[in-house]
Amino acid sequence: MIAVGIDPGSRVVGWGVVAHESGRFCPVAAGAWTLSGESLSERLVDLHVSLGRLLVEQRPQAVAIEGIFSYRGARSALVLGHARGVALLAVAQAGIPLYEYPPATVKRSLTHGGARSKEAVARAVRQVLRLGEEPLRADATDALAIAICHLARGGAAMSPWRRALTDAEPITPTPQNLLLRAARRHG
Repeated sequence: MIAVGIDPGSRVVGWGVVAHESGRFCPVAAGAWTLSGESLSERLVDLHVSLGRLLVEQRPQAVAIEGIFSYRGARSALVLGHARGVALLAVAQAGIPLYEYPPATVKRSLTHGGARSKEAVARAVRQVLRLGEEPLRADATDALAIAICHLARGGAAMSPWRRALTDAEPITPTPQNLLLRAARRHG
């Protein structure tokens, strides 16, 4: 099974692809997109295109994303919510099952403690995937951790909204198909 992990952000988005084969976690690819564009809307378009391209190239069986957690600043939370929404849309358009995990669950799945530091999670990711000292951005190791968490848990934490969509027919993500589907739901 192949899973993509997404660590959403409004300027930098981490992504990681992990395969689970014969009881072992194998790294496939990882990185971070620095979203281009001055305005938030331009960066969100870049995120949508980049994630859509990754999903077509990697053809995962599942996508896992970090769940919502509390922010001190309302503006930061709102901007991150926009990025998460675009990521959720891209995954739904691709027809791939989507799973959400709270940050503490991701940390616990790798470090046996939900309050561990980002550095501890990065070390655990390197150990589980046998990466050695290969340089990776923190956003990429976070995304790999999310993918590993999903594969280790077997997909038990499916988001409620995605569970409601699992019976829906897959669609090709074109504007015409999306409008047609929306009209069927509301008409």
